[in-house]
Amino acid sequence: MIVLGIETSCDETAVALVKDGTEILASMVSTQLDLHRPFGGVVPEIASRAHLETLIPLLREMLENAGVKREEVDAIAFTRGPGLIGALLVGVSLGKALAYAWGVPPIGVNHLKAHLYAPCLEGNILKFPLVGLIVSGGHTLLVEADSWDSARILGGTRDDAAGEAFDKVASLLGLGFPGGPAVERAARDGDPGRFQLPRPMLKSGDYDFSFSGVKTAVRYLVERIEREGQPVPTADIAAGFQAAAVEVLVAKLKCAAESFRARTVVLGGGVVRNGELRRRVQEAFASPEQELLISSPDLCSDNAAMIAGLGCRILEEGGGGEWGADADPNLGWGVGLF
Repeated sequence: MIVLGIETSCDETAVALVKDGTEILASMVSTQLDLHRPFGGVVPEIASRAHLETLIPLLREMLENAGVKREEVDAIAFTRGPGLIGALLVGVSLGKALAYAWGVPPIGVNHLKAHLYAPCLEGNILKFPLVGLIVSGGHTLLVEADSWDSARILGGTRDDAAGEAFDKVASLLGLGFPGGPAVERAARDGDPGRFQLPRPMLKSGDYDFSFSGVKTAVRYLVERIEREGQPVPTADIAAGFQAAAVEVLVAKLKCAAESFRARTVVLGGGVVRNGELRRRVQEAFASPEQELLISSPDLCSDNAAMIAGLGCRILEEGGGGEWGADADPNLGWGVGLF
């Protein structure tokens, strides 16, 4: 079974071909970083127009390079949400059009659930009960699943997502866009203990997050140092912020994994590319009692392979043929992992 995947939820135009839900035959991603960098963040209208210009040429190139003909494709999977409505509409429209023209079922995929599926593309098997952490520019969620059919959100951010906070702190420090990699690079030369930044909701007793407070603390710190006429110690502040954000993420994940006796702990989303987060999570889950699954960096970022892979799973379970699966920027979790 070969499924073609299309991902256009934000500012990455991506296509992929996945066989039997686990084997990546081809995967291509076209980034829009240069288009959005002058604005210091993703501009939705620019993102959707770039998808329009890039998606079909990218798809043609991938099919030619992979040597896969349309007759060999069994279904078209596309991200239907959550994400930017204009960007989503481009992928959903092409996905349905191709499915109709090629006579195969369309499959609308939840972008967040696909992040948790991504480790399966590297030969891993999800064992239940499972606890997953999704950390990206737009989302910070803790999820618990007893099976493929039963999964629920334990908690999420009450304000800024972790990735959003990284971007805003990078802007405050003049580090540029995208903020996550910029903060991580600066933090390598900094002292995380020089400034005591808050750890919001670290001991709240629930699984929710808040990153607005630590971001605001960075702003006040920078303003105070500038008023005093001192040079801003960018590396130290970046290191302190990164340490604060990572500590909260790891602590909540560890608590959830222990509470629900998780056999598998999964991380997904663009922020999981962060080296400090990966290191701290690996330290926290060094015990053989729980299997930690963190995808390679390319599969943590937005990609179409995870969309196609989860699409395969949906098709195997009797799903697909969702002609009414419209783009939904606020797509809810629903039930299950597909």
